[in-house]
Amino acid sequence: MDRIDRHLLTLLLQDGRATYQELGRQVRLSANTVADRVRRLQAELDLAAFGRGMQMISDIRLRDDTDRRAFERQLADVPQVVSAMRLTGDYDFQVRLACTDAREFETVIDRLKAELGVREVRSRLVLHEVSLGLDRILEP
Repeated sequence: MDRIDRHLLTLLLQDGRATYQELGRQVRLSANTVADRVRRLQAELDLAAFGRGMQMISDIRLRDDTDRRAFERQLADVPQVVSAMRLTGDYDFQVRLACTDAREFETVIDRLKAELGVREVRSRLVLHEVSLGLDRILEP
């Protein structure tokens, strides 16, 4: 990972929805080159290398008076939340958290309940991820 890759990661952490053109302007590369670098970074990114080796998958049920859209917007202010999915079934959302340790995880759960309208959380520790590759879905 070189200086440009680190700059791209910083930019993406600030705005994960930035286009390749926007990123390219900031790092002075073409959009195609940025796209190639971002794809490579996605394959190499290891949260443990950033001190976030404890990953949890948490099912979340919101309080009845919590606005779902407001909850989604507020998740962006919780840096430990890596991704979130809205669900059908017993729980409203599933979030992936990347924490430094159990104490930070507990702090995040307390914040979700106190500030974001979460009623219930059911969490599991991620032991490791099985990489299956997106190229499988592109095969005829």
